[in-house]
Amino acid sequence: MAKPAVRIAVIQFCLGLGVLAVLGRAAQLQLVEGDKWAAQAETQRTVREVRPARRGTIYDRHGVPLALTQEFFHVGVAPNEVGSRREVVRAVAAALGLPAPRVERDLRSRKYAYYHGPYTATQVEPLRRLKGVHIDGDFLRFYPSRDLARPIIGGLAADSARGASGLELALDSILTGVPGEAVVLKDHRGRRYDSPSRLVRDPVPGNDVVLTIDAELQEIAERELQDAVERMRADGGDVVILDAHSGELLAIASRQREGMRAGVFTDTYEPGSTFKLFAAASLLMHQKADSGDIVDLEGGRWRMPVTANGRTRLIEDSHPEDGRVTLAQAIQVSSNVGTVKFALRLTPEQQWSTLRDFGFGSPTGAEFPSESRGRLAPPDRWVNAQYTRGSLAMGYEIGVTPVQLAAAYGAIANDGILLTPTLVREVRDPAGALLYQHQPEPVRRAVSAAVAAQLRVFLRDAAGQGGTGDRAQLRNYTLLGKTGTAQRNRNGRYVPGEYTASFASIFPGDRPEVVVVVKIDSPREGGYYGGLIAAPVTRTILEQALASRRIVVTPQRAVEPSAPEAGSVTALGARTPAGIDTAPTPPPATPGVAPVVLPWPRAKRDTAAHPLIGVPAVVGMPVRGAVLALHRRGLRVVLHGLGTVTRTDPGAGASVAPGTTVTVWTAE
Repeated sequence: MAKPAVRIAVIQFCLGLGVLAVLGRAAQLQLVEGDKWAAQAETQRTVREVRPARRGTIYDRHGVPLALTQEFFHVGVAPNEVGSRREVVRAVAAALGLPAPRVERDLRSRKYAYYHGPYTATQVEPLRRLKGVHIDGDFLRFYPSRDLARPIIGGLAADSARGASGLELALDSILTGVPGEAVVLKDHRGRRYDSPSRLVRDPVPGNDVVLTIDAELQEIAERELQDAVERMRADGGDVVILDAHSGELLAIASRQREGMRAGVFTDTYEPGSTFKLFAAASLLMHQKADSGDIVDLEGGRWRMPVTANGRTRLIEDSHPEDGRVTLAQAIQVSSNVGTVKFALRLTPEQQWSTLRDFGFGSPTGAEFPSESRGRLAPPDRWVNAQYTRGSLAMGYEIGVTPVQLAAAYGAIANDGILLTPTLVREVRDPAGALLYQHQPEPVRRAVSAAVAAQLRVFLRDAAGQGGTGDRAQLRNYTLLGKTGTAQRNRNGRYVPGEYTASFASIFPGDRPEVVVVVKIDSPREGGYYGGLIAAPVTRTILEQALASRRIVVTPQRAVEPSAPEAGSVTALGARTPAGIDTAPTPPPATPGVAPVVLPWPRAKRDTAAHPLIGVPAVVGMPVRGAVLALHRRGLRVVLHGLGTVTRTDPGAGASVAPGTTVTVWTAE
């Protein structure tokens, strides 16, 4: 039997080994693997959360919100953290509008009761002080005007807050904020504790964008286009209203039978006779025709030679006439024969280069994503140059978008300078500080100021008495414009009986300010000529815009424009690159008649010179009819809802000044 001393020594040795093992393991854990276990402990007791940032708001040019982000909340209850279950059940049921027995059952049967909602800040406010109740904030994109300009504004992706289409996509980097980050503590039972001291980064909201679109002009354009498409049983149509001296797009409307999309930017068409003006522009620029030149109309039927071996192409006029015409008269009566005969004086390169100078065949540069560049083949790709020269003069063998055509007519209104169309007027940071403000962006001089003035005279005749666009004329104002009627091409074939009716116009005629392009696809009622279909729609839109004071015509300019210095901003609003003469060339004044212009932004009216008017009774009417009645009376409208009108402010019969805003409430 071992001696006690030996046993004690063995025990001491074993204890020593045990101590060494513990010390060694402790050293391993603390010194060798310390960082690893510390990180794991940190992970288990903390949760790193991403705090979303508010997406920027999209406004119209007058501050009407078109797309905004609202904060909403989800509510969760951790039963193991609750102090007084009865109090929590009562408060949650009352705040969220839930049955109390359901909340009681959830807290008894679940480890974590979650109520998605979404709930507003007012609903969740009483729950913030309750222990065990967790409120998570999130953001929801909201479009107050619903379908107004939605193809242009676009939307977000279904599974994220990123832009998926329209301006939401094009301006995504501007509208998207910087997410924040926070650390939330939790104990071994999974209970969470917010700790402000452990906030890593605050979210930074996105920037706000002010568009060039006028919401009320947009509503007028969309309503009139929709009415026209339904009345004519058409496949669809487009409307563009452009400020000619800044390039700002004031209204853009598109309607298609198969759904809504921004066809003004993405869908091309053959413009027909609205394109004849650019053949005239090329002839004048290259001095291939003057006011004394005439051609024979051949009775409205002419065999144009297309090959050296005698092959011909029949050129026909829709309204055959005999006799001889000048270039101005050929444009006025929209003669295919006369225009083509004049255009054949141009070389293919001259004809093509003029069209390129007006921006055809390339994107306009507007901010809309996936904008079509159109279709304009260079002369070396023309299969039969003679045939294509005639087609281009009549507006065929080319594809344009309505925005391209509006920008080109804008160049004619702007004394020959082509501007980049834009949808963005301003960008502001979350605090309201101005980050960007649109300035007119000249692309190039398409024609000289003198040629532009002469082209406006051609348009005056084309839209006047004896012209094809006389149905667009307003009673008290002069409008310039050109009609277009083109057979529609589907899959490389022209479809009998299907036409595109269009009208491109400049208003007012004396001092051009805005361009309006109206296009109707395949109308089936009321005819198919541009002068019968699109011109009256243009007149109606302008009448509504004038009546609602969205376009205000004043007797004269406050400041007469003067010749600008190179690189300056003209009185017309067009920034001028060095070396380009932009001194406006006003048309000859009519004795005793003061010119009319459109001031942008809207000038204040002298109420003494404009008598008060009565607010019409619109309660009980559908919202579209109510807005139409108010616009016709000369009033502006702010809508709350899109159903039947329940009340207005000011009310029916109230005497107000022209241009007063009437707020309309509706029942869904």
